[in-house]
Amino acid sequence: MVERRSIWDLLPHVVLALGILIVAFPVYVAFVASTWDVATISNGQMPLRPGPDFFKNYYQIIFVGTSSSTREPVGTMMFNSFVMAMTIALGKIAISLISAFAVVYFRFPLRMTAFWVIFVTLMLPVEVRIYPTYKIVADLGMLDSYAGLTIPLIASATATLLFRQFFMTVPDELVEASKIDGASPMQFFKDTLLPLSVTSIAALFVIQFIYGWNQYLWPLLITTRDDMQTIVIGIKKMIVTQDALTEWQLAMATAVLAMLPPVLVVILMQRLFVKGLVETEK
Repeated sequence: MVERRSIWDLLPHVVLALGILIVAFPVYVAFVASTWDVATISNGQMPLRPGPDFFKNYYQIIFVGTSSSTREPVGTMMFNSFVMAMTIALGKIAISLISAFAVVYFRFPLRMTAFWVIFVTLMLPVEVRIYPTYKIVADLGMLDSYAGLTIPLIASATATLLFRQFFMTVPDELVEASKIDGASPMQFFKDTLLPLSVTSIAALFVIQFIYGWNQYLWPLLITTRDDMQTIVIGIKKMIVTQDALTEWQLAMATAVLAMLPPVLVVILMQRLFVKGLVETEK
């Protein structure tokens, strides 16, 4: 029996295709612009096909840099952004796992008070505490350093709440079985909780990596040397006030390169990321 489909069944696919087109078209235009010379882009008659300067532009921006706003190559900026994003993501996960483990499985005075103090910090993002945080980092001599870029952003109340809620769903029988087997608390944490938390860790890693990669305000304040700036700051510096002086082909190439690591992280961890967000039974 042949199933007859209504035309309305195709509507979600049409809407999805239109959404992909709307999102992908500006990215394609940026890629095309990165393959032409600055004169072709500036005169407003750039064709919608890749140009002949692909290798020239990308080699210059990755290994040489620009000639006007910043002389640091994009390779250095991408390395700084990668270190920042990875440190923030892994640091948030490690600290949140341990703090949630302590709050759920240990009984100590003011346990819930400690949790609510952590939870209240959700109302204090770095933008709210920007001045005292900058003052402390400057007094500690951590300006223009990876420690200054990452440590003030490394704690996460959201991740602590997420892992706490998950740990509370773990059956008590697993805890009792670990005690009978003579496992220490850290052995129970390593051998039982961590394997069960893989999907949640993966979902949180993707979110926090993108969060760290896209940071703008904090790196702008902390870094004063070109060799410590992140790629987001580099893009902003390439677009100078005088439009005629902007090397648009290099700025577009940098924008395209800046999109690659977050996209790769999402693609490589897509399955675990989706499971971590939608899976309700562990």
